[in-house]
Amino acid sequence: MRTKKIILTVYTLFLSTCLFAAGGTTGTGTALDTAATEIKGYFNTAVNIFYAVCAIMGLIGAFKVYSKWSSGDPDTTKTAAGWFGGLIFAALAVTVLKSIFVD
Repeated sequence: MRTKKIILTVYTLFLSTCLFAAGGTTGTGTALDTAATEIKGYFNTAVNIFYAVCAIMGLIGAFKVYSKWSSGDPDTTKTAAGWFGGLIFAALAVTVLKSIFVD
């Protein structure tokens, strides 16, 4: 449960940064334009880092599902659906955000 909270926190921070960056591009000042350009430069790096976090969490989820499966726990399908469904959602959400905010 703790790892899901960490993933949700990282995802929320990532999303709020992206939304803030999108709102900052409407300004007319050069400082806002510079900040928007810098944030767009960091956006691809943040997306790659989030994909790496998703991959690591996928490995952790696979290990947990395997350990439940090998111990004969009847809750294995529910655990697998929770972990991998969440990871697929996170990866798709980042991909959609990338397609919206990056030129």
